[in-house]
Amino acid sequence: MKAFGGDVLFLDRSDINTDEIIPAKYLTEVSKQALKPYLLEDLKLEGFDAKRDVPNKKVIIPRENFGCGSSREHAPWALEVNGIYTVIAPNFARIFYQNMYNCGLLALNMPKKDIDDMFRTFGNKDCECKIEQKEDGTWKVKLIAGSLSKSYPFKLEGFEKALVENEGWIGFADSKY
Repeated sequence: MKAFGGDVLFLDRSDINTDEIIPAKYLTEVSKQALKPYLLEDLKLEGFDAKRDVPNKKVIIPRENFGCGSSREHAPWALEVNGIYTVIAPNFARIFYQNMYNCGLLALNMPKKDIDDMFRTFGNKDCECKIEQKEDGTWKVKLIAGSLSKSYPFKLEGFEKALVENEGWIGFADSKY
């Protein structure tokens, strides 16, 4: 299973679409790896510079409706080849959400109040995220900035959990058929 968690990139904007995640002009690339340098290249957000802000980040926390726009697997692929296996948001565009799990990545729907608290508490700090499963089978997102830490529960079960455990749809299908 992929190692989830790591340094967090906060993107304080709703409706970040798939063209901003990976611009359409790169969809003709023949390998996932070729998408790597273009992740979030066209994202317009005050103070954001993809070349400076994306490297070494492993988790993205945006506002609502992440991954809206055109349906394409390239958006999760561009995240994956950059080592970003987790996106935590109040909600996602439906097809993007499923494409994340099909790739064995986490698209965690968290309550808006939790996302608001994450931005308020950690949004302007260097922050690390840990994804933890407790002994009772429940899950939590733990954010850490220096001596400050806070945990937020979430559910991972059923088919989504099976896709993550099998590193995506292909691994899941291989394990069953």
